[in-house]
Amino acid sequence: MDAPDLPIRELDRTAVQETVRLLSLAGPGDLARPTPCDGWTLGSLVAHMTAQNRGFAAAARGEGAEPAVWRTQRGDDSPAGHRAAAAEVLAAFAGDGVGEREFTLPEFDPVRRFPGRVAIGFHFLDQTVHAWDVARTLGVGFTPSEAAAEAALRIALRVPDDERRFAEGAFFGPALPPAPGATPFERALAALGRVPGWTPALAVSARGAGGTGGTGGDGER
Repeated sequence: MDAPDLPIRELDRTAVQETVRLLSLAGPGDLARPTPCDGWTLGSLVAHMTAQNRGFAAAARGEGAEPAVWRTQRGDDSPAGHRAAAAEVLAAFAGDGVGEREFTLPEFDPVRRFPGRVAIGFHFLDQTVHAWDVARTLGVGFTPSEAAAEAALRIALRVPDDERRFAEGAFFGPALPPAPGATPFERALAALGRVPGWTPALAVSARGAGGTGGTGGDGER
């Protein structure tokens, strides 16, 4: 196992396992709850996470260019479907030399190929933020480790904050100014358009007033 990509893989593994743990707390009725991803229910967020895990697993195997592997499928919106895809991506990332491989990630760039450790960093950020999304949706706690929070902030600050964030299908909403005294993870959330103090009640209130939730949430479609 090559040492250079081991830390990000460890952080990613922990983030994936945390999403599985958090979703184990969800009941069938919870899948209709609103999430910090603007306009998404927990069920649609779970389906997205499942498809992303499957897509990244395929990319690690050199099969990421196939668009079908990134599409949601029947059953992807269930914790059981997510759990299976989580196991698949962790197994794919565990291979020797995976950090040195080139990943094809058509949802990020249809032409460019990414070094494995960079691609795993993308996946880690996605998983960490979505773990927070799930925790907020369910009203349970989630606090990443200091190392994970610092890594998430470093990667989040590299995500371009330009007109693409306003486009349909954008990965994240426009960056928000962090609150004074914000923690590294709260700064990462704000950089990706999340409101660290988001609650389902705020989303319902905003929609009732004619808004879209006011979350600055992920626009992934």
